[in-house]
Amino acid sequence: MRIKGLPEEPRITAGVAGVLVGHPFDTVKVRLQVQSLEKPQYRGTMHCFQSIIKQESVLGLYKGLGSPLMGLTFINALVFGVQGNTLRALGQDSPLNQFLAGAAAGAIQCVICCPMELAKTRLQLQDVGAARTYRGSLDCLAQIYRREGLRGVNRGMVSTLLRETPSFGVYFLSYDLGTRALGCEPGDALLVPKLLLAGGTSGILSWLSTYPVDVVKSRLQADGVRGAARYRGIVDCARQSYRAEGWRVFTRGLTSTLLRAFPVNAATFATVTIVLTYTRGPEDPAEDEGVPAAAPGSALAQPSSL
Repeated sequence: MRIKGLPEEPRITAGVAGVLVGHPFDTVKVRLQVQSLEKPQYRGTMHCFQSIIKQESVLGLYKGLGSPLMGLTFINALVFGVQGNTLRALGQDSPLNQFLAGAAAGAIQCVICCPMELAKTRLQLQDVGAARTYRGSLDCLAQIYRREGLRGVNRGMVSTLLRETPSFGVYFLSYDLGTRALGCEPGDALLVPKLLLAGGTSGILSWLSTYPVDVVKSRLQADGVRGAARYRGIVDCARQSYRAEGWRVFTRGLTSTLLRAFPVNAATFATVTIVLTYTRGPEDPAEDEGVPAAAPGSALAQPSSL
């Protein structure tokens, strides 16, 4: 099934739903990825969830929420525009071109995604109450810019590119193959469940394809938040992390990420279906053929997107 565009309103609404459902899992993922080996604060995914709620209330799980919400519209515009235009430029709707178009979209949106995730990560890690450093996402980026300039705001850009480019390619490719294999055609009574399955599975596969890079990216963006900076770059971060903790360090937070991937995509697809039902009405069923296609991008476009 070819990836098509969606009207702006359903696209944004779907993306917001995905962010709201997935952000607590993302907060847990980041906390687990960057915690100290010498003094680990959390024993695992469930303990992290429980500790955050106990110490910071449920709102602690939504730290840094403003950053992905602010960037949602811009990222969606880039992702859908670049993916659609690239696919048209390539001329043929094939699995390879789906991958290439998705990869191009993933690479371009890093311009917004990287600073957005930097602010999100810093806010997710900061202390509560009077000890907090940043008042919000914009204040966080403004402080970083004053101290470190444009380079500081774009910290982790290379690792973000290494993560987003192939993961978006895998996402669009696996979604295309999944919808074709499941026979997702307009009018099918099981269309929505099939799309939920295809989208959720694609989200999981895209995360698995580049997850170790995400761990490195989180560590680079969190470096120096609590103490002196430790890493000189991507390779140094990966080397130090491996020497200290072995290969398992690159799977930290993976459980939370995979638990997040499926419901985020499910929320996205469900929201798109409901919004289009009410905005278009039953008299225009032909247009629903475009529904399944654009929704996945909304879910991916929130960092992590997945």
